[in-house]
Amino acid sequence: MMQALEEAERAQAEGEVPVGAVVVHDGQVIARGFNRRESWQDPTAHAELIAVRRAAEALGSWRLHECTVYVTLEPCPMCAGMLVNARVGRVVFGARDPKAGAMRSLYAMGEDPRLNHRIEVKEGVLSAACGRVLSEFFRTIRERRKATVSEDDSSTQESS
Repeated sequence: MMQALEEAERAQAEGEVPVGAVVVHDGQVIARGFNRRESWQDPTAHAELIAVRRAAEALGSWRLHECTVYVTLEPCPMCAGMLVNARVGRVVFGARDPKAGAMRSLYAMGEDPRLNHRIEVKEGVLSAACGRVLSEFFRTIRERRKATVSEDDSSTQESS
């Protein structure tokens, strides 16, 4: 999870929502990714999707039964569905996502018996650190917006 957090920090440095993911196979990290929705202008460019694509490429197979995906934030419905379809063996995530989490918070897609594959899910690994990175990122955005609004208000009053 520490390496996934490093990926999240890379995302933040590029102005992306700080979510990172790594894929482990036979005890080795074989792929990594971080959110790139803004820089790629791609709504599917989530950290875990990027990492899983790279893992499939590295293994030469889309079936990732023997892989564990570590991700700093609980996967959304799109990513949870992709993880099921990739036949990932295990998902470990840090922070829950109460608004979009599809592994435990809103849905339990990885463990749904109606689907053709089940994923072992472990949550809460380094949850405080994972949550802190996200909270700080969004707090900074809110502060910038507030400062911009304050500056706009000041310039409007001065010109009156």
